[in-house]
Amino acid sequence: MDILGYLLDALTPFNLMLALVGVVLGTVIGALPGLSATMAVAVLVPFTFTMDPAAGLIALGAIYTGAIYGGAFAAILVNTPGTPSAIATTFDGFPMAKRGDGGLAISLATIASVSGGIIGALALLMLAPPLAKVALAFGPTEYFWLAVFGLTLIAALSVGNTIKGLIGACIGLFLSMVGVAVVGGDVRYTMGMQRFLSGIDLTSAIIGLYCVPVILDLVATADPHLKPSATGGLRLMEGTRKAIASKFNILRSSIIGTVIGILPGAGGSIAGLVSYSEARRSSGEPESFGKGNPEGVIATEAANNATVGGGFIPTLVLGIPGTPPDAIILGALLVQGIKIGPTLFTTDAPVVYTFIWGLLIATVLMLPVGLLIGRYAYNSIIKVPKSVLAPTVALLTIIGSFAIHSNVEDSQLMVALGILAWILNRYGFQPSPIVLGLVLGSIAEQGFVQTWLIGNASGRIPEMFFGRPISIGIICVALLTLLFPIWSEWKAKRRRQLEVAGAVVEDAGAGIEPEGKTRNLPSMVIAALLIALGVWTYTAAGSMSPLGSVFPKTISVALMVFSAMLIVQHIRRPTGPASTNPAFDSGTRRRTALGAVMMAWVIAMPGIGFLATSLVAFGLIMAIADYDRPAVRVWLIWSVAGIAICTGFWWLMANVLLLRMPAGLLF
Repeated sequence: MDILGYLLDALTPFNLMLALVGVVLGTVIGALPGLSATMAVAVLVPFTFTMDPAAGLIALGAIYTGAIYGGAFAAILVNTPGTPSAIATTFDGFPMAKRGDGGLAISLATIASVSGGIIGALALLMLAPPLAKVALAFGPTEYFWLAVFGLTLIAALSVGNTIKGLIGACIGLFLSMVGVAVVGGDVRYTMGMQRFLSGIDLTSAIIGLYCVPVILDLVATADPHLKPSATGGLRLMEGTRKAIASKFNILRSSIIGTVIGILPGAGGSIAGLVSYSEARRSSGEPESFGKGNPEGVIATEAANNATVGGGFIPTLVLGIPGTPPDAIILGALLVQGIKIGPTLFTTDAPVVYTFIWGLLIATVLMLPVGLLIGRYAYNSIIKVPKSVLAPTVALLTIIGSFAIHSNVEDSQLMVALGILAWILNRYGFQPSPIVLGLVLGSIAEQGFVQTWLIGNASGRIPEMFFGRPISIGIICVALLTLLFPIWSEWKAKRRRQLEVAGAVVEDAGAGIEPEGKTRNLPSMVIAALLIALGVWTYTAAGSMSPLGSVFPKTISVALMVFSAMLIVQHIRRPTGPASTNPAFDSGTRRRTALGAVMMAWVIAMPGIGFLATSLVAFGLIMAIADYDRPAVRVWLIWSVAGIAICTGFWWLMANVLLLRMPAGLLF
């Protein structure tokens, strides 16, 4: 079989056009928070039914890989993952942008994404049947330990404040347990509200936890959102040199992404987190991760784009879709009458190999497309006045959370979680551990409960958890990842103590600032409230079935223990000096006003309508974010821009994506 011969079929002008258009649309959609790769692929599927099967698959694959890559733009420029797979990109991408290296971060993300995508697609082309066996070797035990491996990244993110990082992870794990249990079917922690039966929507929660605090801080000062680059542009040559120097990081992360992409249900978010953790562990400067280390951006973006090709391996060979976009594409294949299975690569070789070559071509096209879009996106974000940028980003968060299920309640939950995240963030509880717990919670619980069930039935619980070869390997790597940053922190502290007694302790963390070594009453109050939450969750689990209660009880105990440890830690510290900062300064007033406007916006939307509330809220946020007091003419220009932005997005959602937008007063 001449595999190279199918390359000519993929290079026809029509297929090239589909690949280009798909990458452009996918990148733009992925860059908008909430408009995920799944939505992009689902919207395009009906248009492919009239196409040749190979051409339709190329279009779907191009928009899929473009959307995964596009999530990096929002992660770098506004600290919000455009897609869940870009969660770890925020750790270093946004700090790079804040210090003026946003162009470099975008260049590195583009190069790494293309490299990872090519390696994943080549694995699909050359190694699909043997690699598919990897997915069959993973059982519930391996999935559980893989989720635990992802959670060990908390130790890397929380050096200097590990207890608060662990508490944040427990909060995220609790949020993941809301709704119907993944095993057992118990209805848990819904407080009798129907909206929580399906659980906490992951994308809405990520938007709220990451983006709302950024918007609240955006209006607090007159400082620019991002520092302009001293050299200007995307700094492609510098990015290329750094990428070449990081070739082993790219290769390692791409292999991790490909293998994790093969595992059904894992996806780009876990691949990005695991690759980020490995990049930090193997780095000579682990303390710089979370502060804008380019290696973090490279690792995450190479891994999450490699999952695209990796995810197609079980989809095409075993008929087991690894992610929701894979499931949609699998459905499109079945509609086209293509039989999925190991014989696909022989009976329908022209279709499948033309598609794989088309996916490779689309991945290569991401380089010019991404650099072109990135250049204008970066320059636009820097030049747009804060009075227009803040309400536009707020509008995108509302649209993104609403568009997932056409449900205003998702937007309401998003704003509430965002305000809560800002409060917790102010006292050292960073959002990243919460998101990690939320993302990995259902995978960890399903693997844990199923393993416990099998082990309990056979009387081999310890053997089930600790006796399988793959599990042992994952456990060893997880322990290394967990203990290495703690050891590094201890070593750094010892070194500083020996160098200068009583010197100011510098931040040895990776994304979470270490708190001052004085007693912090608000942190103690939050810890006490979390102990009460742990008691409630443990008590409520008593009425559940054994399958539904084993995981909540475990997490409840962990939350209470870590919160008690935090209280004891603060009690042992001396009382610090009274704060000289006013309790309600100008920045706090603006944050409070913005939070109130966003909450009123999502509450009033069902009755008054999306467009009417958006126009009013846009104007109010413009006033809140204004520090320059410009002339009336400038205000009129901003107002016209706001009307165009709100109306344009409303039309796009209602008439292109065909979402049921709240009508209200105007319609």
